[in-house]
This record gives sequence, C-alpha cells and structure tokens, in this order.
Amino acid sequence: MPRTPHQNLRFGTGQVKKPTKLMKILAENKKAYFNYEILEKFEAGISLIGQEVKSLKTRGVNLTGSYVVIKNNEAFWVGTNIPPYQPKNAPSDYEPERSRKLLLRKKEIKRLIGKSKEKGLTFIPLRVYSKNTKIKLEFGTAKGKKQADKRESIKRREIQRNIEKELKSRG
Repeated sequence: MPRTPHQNLRFGTGQVKKPTKLMKILAENKKAYFNYEILEKFEAGISLIGQEVKSLKTRGVNLTGSYVVIKNNEAFWVGTNIPPYQPKNAPSDYEPERSRKLLLRKKEIKRLIGKSKEKGLTFIPLRVYSKNTKIKLEFGTAKGKKQADKRESIKRREIQRNIEKELKSRG
C-alpha cells in the first residue's frame, strides 16, 4: 500500500520529511545549524491572521533571534517580526512582533515540557514553509555549540569542498 506524503512525517520523533513539491519553503534559519547542535525536530502549525499569511508568502520572515517557549501547557513562537502585508491598510492594533501560538498535540506538548526542563536545551525555529495551503513551522531541540565545535564544522566543510573540487577537476 503506497504511503501518502503526510504519513511519512512522524510527529516528535525527530524524523521530518525532506521538502517535496507540496512544500514551499518560505524562510530558513541556516545559522541555527552552525550555532546549535539540533537533536530533534518537530513540526507545528502556526496560528496566524489572514494578512500575516499573505505577508509570509510574499515577503518571508527572518528567523534569527526567534525561539519557541512553553507557557501554560501551550507552545508559542516568540521574537519574530512579520511585517504587515499592506502597511497603509493594516489594522491600527496590529503588532508585527507578537507571540504566535503553535498548534501541537497534547502528547507533543507534554514531551516538549519534559525537554524544556533539561539543562542547556532550547527550541530553535529551523524553517517556515507552506504545506497544502497551511503554514507550518519546523523547530528543533537544540544545544548550543562551543567555539571549538564551530571551528570543527568549518574544517569539515572545507575538507568536503576540497574533495569535491578535486573530483571535479579529475573527472
């Protein structure tokens, strides 16, 4: 029996499916992989108002500096700025930097509460994408890298680049 695309995604298991044609990546946090060691990935829906959806799809968003927190058994995406879709036509009470509620299952939230109590772990947004007309946030439990670890990843990247360059010149 063939699997549908959403059956391959397992919530809370750290196995998030690679982008497909159904998914359009709106924003990505590439620095997160350099500054943090990502231990596990989660997918969550985002509670947005209409103009925020339009703004995300046209302008995107900057994920650096934003994070996910757990308050009162609910998850919130904090520290991101989604500008109004039409600034002159925006409601007067619109806050571009408000906290946005994440839509997760109770089981996932309980698991995240347990993870948040561990020392040194934080929840970092990795990317925002649209999937079948819904806007989703992929975030991960992360542990900060030390300076030596960052240097090691730079060295690994340089070695890989040199190997690929050498193979290209020979072939």
